[in-house]
Amino acid sequence: MPAAARAATGEAESGAVEEASGAGGEGAPVAGRVAVAPSSLSPSRAGDFMQCPLLYRFRVIDRLPEKPSEAATRGTLVHAVLERLFDAPAGERTVPRAKALIPGQWDRLRESRPEVTELFADDPEGERLARWLAEAERLVERWFSLEDPTRLEPAERELFVEAELESGLRLRGIIDRVDVAPTGEVRIVDYKTGKAPRAEYADGALFQMKFYALVVWRLKRVVPRRLQLVYLGSGDVLTYDPDLADLERVERKLHALWEAISQATRTGVWRPRPTKLCGWCDHQAHCPEFGGTPPPYPLPVVESGPGVG
Repeated sequence: MPAAARAATGEAESGAVEEASGAGGEGAPVAGRVAVAPSSLSPSRAGDFMQCPLLYRFRVIDRLPEKPSEAATRGTLVHAVLERLFDAPAGERTVPRAKALIPGQWDRLRESRPEVTELFADDPEGERLARWLAEAERLVERWFSLEDPTRLEPAERELFVEAELESGLRLRGIIDRVDVAPTGEVRIVDYKTGKAPRAEYADGALFQMKFYALVVWRLKRVVPRRLQLVYLGSGDVLTYDPDLADLERVERKLHALWEAISQATRTGVWRPRPTKLCGWCDHQAHCPEFGGTPPPYPLPVVESGPGVG
């Protein structure tokens, strides 16, 4: 799902963590840092480019600041709680224990990302914050109706993965959870704090998971047995069992996508793609579709030749 829609629906993923890794210019703005061409691709940024090439430029090349949202920040908080719950012995992974983790994880989030405190700057009595935390509790509690953590022993949590394809394209991302069966079969799990998409949008929702499956296959030469999306907002679980042909198709798609990104990087031509998601975009002031002007392009430009651009 595109990033703007994730923020609007309360769905969170590990994109912020992916960006914070800082390779290939895919990080938050850094004072005095010279802009560099992107050299890797994550599911978040691939989704940005497919949604709107200009949005990709604003986030990856220009690194324009974006305001934190309550929905996305709540998603980050819930992810942290579900990750930390597995630190406890299986029998102690209960709803009360999970809820008890929320205040401490909220404190850690504010320490690591001070900008999120702006969300409740106009809430001196703390009423809105209390409602926000209560919704985080409800999402955490709903997870227990979808999975039983006392019967799970994840092989990995918040796993950073990175693989370089034969073409030189580097893929990277953060997987919420990896389960490995005694038989060696691998399941990739991702938590979503929004609602499950309608059936016609299911393929888009699975793109991120197939991306991760491709990286795992390239790293381990193992095709994951199952991809599982856990939607805490609606209480749904979406599963998909990929095969090698699926992953080869995703790889071809990513190569084509990367060629388009590389061409836009060389030429400086990043066209906006207006959709209904534009209403949630933080960058309308810089977007020509809203009468704005993008910042001066910070990278060298190669003039387009015939048939290019």
